[in-house]
Amino acid sequence: MTPPADPSSRAAVDCDFSGLIVAVAARQDRAAFSALFEHFAPRVKSYLTRSGAPAESAEELAQETLLAVWRKASFFDPARGSASTWIFTIARNLRSDALRRERHPEALARELDEPAPPRPADVVLAAAERESRVREAMKSLSPEQAAVVRLSFYDEKAHAAIASELDLPLGTVKSRLRLAMNRMRSLLGEL
Repeated sequence: MTPPADPSSRAAVDCDFSGLIVAVAARQDRAAFSALFEHFAPRVKSYLTRSGAPAESAEELAQETLLAVWRKASFFDPARGSASTWIFTIARNLRSDALRRERHPEALARELDEPAPPRPADVVLAAAERESRVREAMKSLSPEQAAVVRLSFYDEKAHAAIASELDLPLGTVKSRLRLAMNRMRSLLGEL
């Protein structure tokens, strides 16, 4: 299906392409998609090659473009633009995404492996919320357990130093700390 040179005929052919996309959207028409693929895949690949993509990458991106046409056919609106404009816009956007990934592969790797780092305001708010929840949980501890937790975590004292300061056996300090931490865990959940 090669578009004719005459512009008025070209509009008629583009309407046919619009109809093919609508058919794909409406009933997942494989024959319509096949006709779209046959016509646009080589043209999209050529466009991508001219835009600087290596042949292998252009081939891959052309296939991704037509796959996107299949998946997103329901988003196509013939009133907003022609089929070819819509398809080449998808190709251009995929090419832009590929270029971004090529320029910053380490960012892409991080993006795939771990969630994006939180924004500074989010970090501050989350820390304030955690601190508030810990304070509330500390209120539920016995005074003896709270004292051991404060000395251990806030004053960063060793268990032996806490035992000496509170004039308690080391085992009692460890036991109170363990009981307090179990209680805190149950109150705080997955904080």
